[in-house]
Amino acid sequence: MTASIPPVRHTLAEDIQALLVGPLFVALSVVFFRHAGLLTGGTAGLAFLAHYASDWSFGVLFFVINLPFYFFAVRTLGWVFTVKTFAAVALLSLYSELLPHLIHFDRLDPLFAGIMGGFLTGIGLLILVRHKASLGGLGVLAIYLQETRGWRAGKVQMAADLAIVGAALLIRPVGLVGISVIGAMALNLVIAVNHKPGRYVGM
Repeated sequence: MTASIPPVRHTLAEDIQALLVGPLFVALSVVFFRHAGLLTGGTAGLAFLAHYASDWSFGVLFFVINLPFYFFAVRTLGWVFTVKTFAAVALLSLYSELLPHLIHFDRLDPLFAGIMGGFLTGIGLLILVRHKASLGGLGVLAIYLQETRGWRAGKVQMAADLAIVGAALLIRPVGLVGISVIGAMALNLVIAVNHKPGRYVGM
């Protein structure tokens, strides 16, 4: 039998690269979603709802909505994770406001935007997760409730996403909400296929 090779810890430069690149993939998906009138789940979904309802900046809303969740991140996942997550959230907020000035769509099919946006978000999240970071928000709260209350994190996250979709039906066309759900399925497909125990160990 071949001896297992212990995982090699990421260097600081590798972590910085991940924090710079991961949010950029997600920011591009935000541009897709926003241009097509779509949304996604989690804290980004809340920011989209507020953006569509008020026309305020998505980047500012996403940054502000995430602020309360760092308390749960520190208590549950530690300072290193929290600092990396804060940096990732700040960069996503910045990128999502800068990218519309760098790219323009003459035509963007909503279904393609939803699926491709889901893929891009999944890739960005994979990069961050493998470097012990996230985009904060409801996922962190779900982990906190699982650790402190015994609530299943997956069920908490699902309930929150269903509530966001339900609220979206009040302000977005049903067809676009349906495409948004397809985009969320594309996101979860990327995570499910590429984030399996034993295939990659990020440190």
